[in-house]
Amino acid sequence: MKVTVVGAGNVGATCADVLAYREVANEVILVDIKEGLAEGKALDIWQKAPINLYDTRTVGATNDYTKTAGSDVVVITSGLPRKPGMSRDDLIQTNAGIVKSVTENVVRHSPDAIIIIVSNPLDVMTYQAHLVSKNDRTRVMGMAGILDTARYRAFLAEALDVSPKDIQAVLMGGHGDTMVPLPRYTTVGGIPVTELIDGDKLEAIINRTKTGGGELVKLMGTSAWYAPGSAAAQMVEAIVRDQRRVFPVCVQLNGEYGIDNCYLGAPVILGKNGIEKIIELDLNDEEKALLKISEGHVKEVMQVLDNMK
Repeated sequence: MKVTVVGAGNVGATCADVLAYREVANEVILVDIKEGLAEGKALDIWQKAPINLYDTRTVGATNDYTKTAGSDVVVITSGLPRKPGMSRDDLIQTNAGIVKSVTENVVRHSPDAIIIIVSNPLDVMTYQAHLVSKNDRTRVMGMAGILDTARYRAFLAEALDVSPKDIQAVLMGGHGDTMVPLPRYTTVGGIPVTELIDGDKLEAIINRTKTGGGELVKLMGTSAWYAPGSAAAQMVEAIVRDQRRVFPVCVQLNGEYGIDNCYLGAPVILGKNGIEKIIELDLNDEEKALLKISEGHVKEVMQVLDNMK
């Protein structure tokens, strides 16, 4: 098995490191446009193989997609962070161009690869990769839900003073302020979370989850990388090992939840073919209303991209 990670920054390098350490693939290729960066990080990861006892070979390449040929899964983390004075439209235009170029190269050398997008703005960049690749929606998806649920579960574990291993949760919708946490589907060791925490505390945790990325930016002056990189690696592992894990991922909805042609987070089964099934939950009226708000926000951003074309 061969996996490529495009973008050797903090998120991409973390993803590659986790994939190597967990021996998810025989070979992990790390690609970046900055001369020597991918080669250096790949070499560093390979040199700790004797220490952490894994066999996965990591190889770096500067803008050379021939080394990625025949990849089974490709993770795209490329893109620029939003800078002071940069509008949302500027960010979309810049990163859409990057994701377009990367996706074209990926499809040229690995036409059968399943593509996972991590680049921001996540939902619209998944849309862009889908348009460019022309792949079925089951083979192009975005990583956001696993990261968002991880933050949600971590905050709950801290508040309840329990192991995060015992917390299961689902979030839907766009990546950001309009995400839709679902407390009804959140359990702690099988116990509904609403039986273990009062409503005000739960609401505060939900709000903290929605702004989880911003909280880290304020603390560090840059975006997170350990959790996002690990989340992307978990998706790769589920696909490569055909684990059929149930995860929330960004996928094109076509009729599910009464939504058409919109890229939103929804629970799916991930396996060797990518998205094996989109799971439709029986949402109540309040949850449906929140999902509609999220749909409107994401479609507005998708329209920005459409207008640029």
